[in-house]
Amino acid sequence: MGFLFGMLVGFSIGIGLIISFAKYAKIRSTRRTFLARTVAAFARMTVQDSRKILPRQFYPPWVVFSQRQKLSLIHHFIKFISRVVAIESLLTLVSSLIQLIWLNVQLEKIWPSVDEAASELIRASVEPILEQYTPAILSSMKFDKLTLGTVAPQFTGISILESESGADGITLEMDMQWDGNPNIVLNINTRLGVTLPVQVKDIGFTGVFRLIFRPLVDQFPCFGAVAYSLREKRSLDFTLKVVGGDLSSLPGVSDAIEETIRNAIEDSITWPVRNIVQIIPGDYSDMELKPVGTLDVKLVQAKDLTNKDIIGKSDPFAVLFIRPLPDKTKSSKTIDNQLNPIWNEHFEFIVEDLSTQHLTVKVLDNEGVQNSELIGCAQFALKGLEPGKVKEVWLKLVKDLVIQRDNKYRGQVQLELLYNPYGTESSLKNPFNADYSLTSLEKVLKPSKLETGAMDLGKAAQKKKEVIVRGVLSVIVISGENLPPVDLNGKADPFVVLTMKKSESKAKTRVANETLNPVWNQTFDFVVEDALHEMLLLEIMDHDTFRKEKIGRIAMTMTRVLLEGEFQDTFPLDGAKSGHLNLHLKWSPQLVFRDRDTQ
Repeated sequence: MGFLFGMLVGFSIGIGLIISFAKYAKIRSTRRTFLARTVAAFARMTVQDSRKILPRQFYPPWVVFSQRQKLSLIHHFIKFISRVVAIESLLTLVSSLIQLIWLNVQLEKIWPSVDEAASELIRASVEPILEQYTPAILSSMKFDKLTLGTVAPQFTGISILESESGADGITLEMDMQWDGNPNIVLNINTRLGVTLPVQVKDIGFTGVFRLIFRPLVDQFPCFGAVAYSLREKRSLDFTLKVVGGDLSSLPGVSDAIEETIRNAIEDSITWPVRNIVQIIPGDYSDMELKPVGTLDVKLVQAKDLTNKDIIGKSDPFAVLFIRPLPDKTKSSKTIDNQLNPIWNEHFEFIVEDLSTQHLTVKVLDNEGVQNSELIGCAQFALKGLEPGKVKEVWLKLVKDLVIQRDNKYRGQVQLELLYNPYGTESSLKNPFNADYSLTSLEKVLKPSKLETGAMDLGKAAQKKKEVIVRGVLSVIVISGENLPPVDLNGKADPFVVLTMKKSESKAKTRVANETLNPVWNQTFDFVVEDALHEMLLLEIMDHDTFRKEKIGRIAMTMTRVLLEGEFQDTFPLDGAKSGHLNLHLKWSPQLVFRDRDTQ
């Protein structure tokens, strides 16, 4: 009886589910049919139809309805309908595809005119930059022929940047792909007197262009100017061929030409460079590229670098840049045979757009006459900096900044960063001496009230000074904790060697016998001649009768003690599996100004 009752209940539930599914499928089919008809009706709308639905009082006077506005209206209507039918993501995708298809169709129609205008624009703007980056092996580079061909680019994505758009403008970002057939021929003159007509062929490009329409006006075409820029270059491939010859017969020329072309593209069109096309006469200087500040970078050290040499260790050096142009790229010195190099070098960069730019660091192995081999690279977004505040960062090195599929550990690099916007007063102040301030850690200062009566203040205001921070650094080596065992008995006999790296002043603590948690409580005073460029190195050693073994080290700049005056902290040991060192540091400053002109 129970069995029959269970069968009856199961059969009833099954029939109910089938009926419910059939009804849901019919409702979904009806909704899709209705939506398709609605979208088709909107696609056939005229300007007059649009104005009937949305009367003039509901849109600003500069709006002129066009096919783009029709598509936008379709997009918003689809979003409204999709909320009802609960398939918003799919319908939004369909709407975007409609807009992209329309844009690509229109671009193909006007491409011949775009080709003619763009070719002249490229020739006028890029040719001077090609001359600027012409390598020593060549004497000149000029366009002989320049047309973009018959194949128009394809837009693969489009978005409006709400954060960048405002009441006076619209900012678009458009993903673009171009496998073009341009006819570009460069006349290359070498230092040897040889003239080479070099053809640029097989161009393949993918990237993101940013278009800024500003200001919006009440006359056609509704905006005063358009600024365009290559926001992101994802890939750029091309081949070089000598017309009637073989470029490979001239070693080094092909690489030099390719590097020059890439540098010219980076300098002429890549964001934050903004090329402005004036549509309506007016002053559009506010849209031009303008530096907004400086970035002070102290390259402190790297640790645990991957070894690239078969015999010995790598000889690392670092390359730093915000924009990867030869004259905007900085290089450190090479540290031979070292996987934990200490550089303690300072560099300064111009910042043009804090919100989008990055600082890039590449650590390479110096191979002498051969090309240097990349150990790893890293990036830091400048938008993470607070103006006037020093930020210390450790950046993990990766193989590739774009495709990060390789998770292999390649080491880390330590930086101290300070962003100084233009037009602001000094903001780094010593809390124990209010009479001086540092606009950066290692840059020149304008004379302040520290100037003595020996110098005429009127003349002093016209001269720049270099600040030399002298004083006494007091270091109390308090104790160590959880040091790794190095002796057979599971203990160690640790002591600390203190070294001022620039002046090479040294001191050391007493030996603490058979302990992994030594206590020293010893004070050391160092007279520092140039604190901004000095570094304190502490090495913990194990004392044995016949040898001394390094346990670990700590390397620190003077930045923190200069800013805080006095502090106590616990520092982990680099190069050791475990262990910390407890330190107390105090700075007693003495400032000296020196004329840069007298150096």
